[in-house]
Amino acid sequence: MLPSLVVLLTLMPQAFAINPGIKASLSDKGLKYGSHVGASWLQEKTGQMLIPDVEGDIDIKIGSVHYWLTSMKVSRIDLPEPTVTFTENVGIKVGMENLDIAVHGNWKTKFSFIKDGGTFDLAVFNVGLSTVIQLGSDGQGHLSVASAQCDSSIKGIDVSFHGGGSVIFQPFVQFFKSKILNQIQEEICPGIEKYVNDLESQLEKMQVSFQVNKDLSIELPLVFPPIIQGSDLEVDLKGVFYGARNHTEPPFVAGTFQLDQQSDLMLTVGLSEFTINSAAFAYYSAGLLQALITDDMIPKASPFRLNTTSFGGLIPQLPKLFPNMLMVLHAYASQTPTVSFQPDTTTLNVFWSSKFYGIRSNSTYIPFFRLDMNATFSSKFFVSDEKLSGSTALDNLTLTVGATEIGTFQTESLQKLLELGIKSYLLPMLNKKLKDGIPLPTVHNVQWVNSMLKVNKGFVEIATDTKISLQEAKS
Repeated sequence: MLPSLVVLLTLMPQAFAINPGIKASLSDKGLKYGSHVGASWLQEKTGQMLIPDVEGDIDIKIGSVHYWLTSMKVSRIDLPEPTVTFTENVGIKVGMENLDIAVHGNWKTKFSFIKDGGTFDLAVFNVGLSTVIQLGSDGQGHLSVASAQCDSSIKGIDVSFHGGGSVIFQPFVQFFKSKILNQIQEEICPGIEKYVNDLESQLEKMQVSFQVNKDLSIELPLVFPPIIQGSDLEVDLKGVFYGARNHTEPPFVAGTFQLDQQSDLMLTVGLSEFTINSAAFAYYSAGLLQALITDDMIPKASPFRLNTTSFGGLIPQLPKLFPNMLMVLHAYASQTPTVSFQPDTTTLNVFWSSKFYGIRSNSTYIPFFRLDMNATFSSKFFVSDEKLSGSTALDNLTLTVGATEIGTFQTESLQKLLELGIKSYLLPMLNKKLKDGIPLPTVHNVQWVNSMLKVNKGFVEIATDTKISLQEAKS
């Protein structure tokens, strides 16, 4: 049960900056769903549970019997739905009442020179458990956990021995009951503490930096310890992208933002424009936002070719100076593209330059001119049927001559041609894809359900329910 509670926390991306780039909030509804999945997982794992061997001595008035209980496995568990709540400024409290466990195993005894053995069935009734798991940060960006409080109780126990001289041995079961009951009860809270300590060790080893692709990585350590209130838990994460080969800090900082309270949905994730723009800066600073375009890359059906003849209608002097010459275009971002979020609207500003060259017969280049472009796009996004959908439009485009080796010329016709290409070719392709919808990704067997997307000033948030698959646990 506890592992699945932590799953929802560790799925939330994690961060180191003055302000986080990513926030994630787990609601009380999400916490209870996590505990339900954990209880189901534990119920299914019953048959695989092994219990450590137990041995000891029992005084049966006529002497001392040494006993061994070995090869113990849980044969049945009646696991009630646990109660889980947030403990403000501390962590998570887990409570359980009326847990019944049946165990089957082997027994062996030695009384003086008499040895005996067989099998046994042990039933533990009405187990109660209350534990508080404290959540924090280890200072290295990892989520930390610790056992802050634990109480347990057992109302009853029954033992039946089979085989060997068990008929003779059964009358002394009463002596065993209290001994075994006390021993089990003494092990419950230390067992919980050991599990929490093991979990803490695993969390300390978790990565906080991840390779997104060969060119991009993202750092997701915790910025602050989790913020725990009575109704939710929030983690604040760095959320900064870097070039895989060039770990350059972006020349801008994250602003502050606050997630909306979504108590009717399990999980809310907020992504700031800082995080998006850090990815754009990482690509830009690594020199990856550029391309060399040749005529053979233009669709054959296009009437406009990348040669001086085609450009003659736009720049009359070009074919006169260099008749019927193939051209090559070096296009590159002249500044970092920027994304800004305003209520219900996402705006993208693109700063692009294109250097045009002629190709001599010996394959060397002749510089012709450079065009500088600034374009602004606006988009509307929403989630439907667990797919990202929306639409994008061109708001503004300006084209100017940045440099020329062929003399002055006007850009109005070039700008109209570029606008036509964007509106007739680029945007229809993009909008068709958005209309069809882009499926939201699944993470670690977690699917998003009833998702809602909202664009706010400075950040976008997705609030969602989740569906956790236990297929991995079954395999």
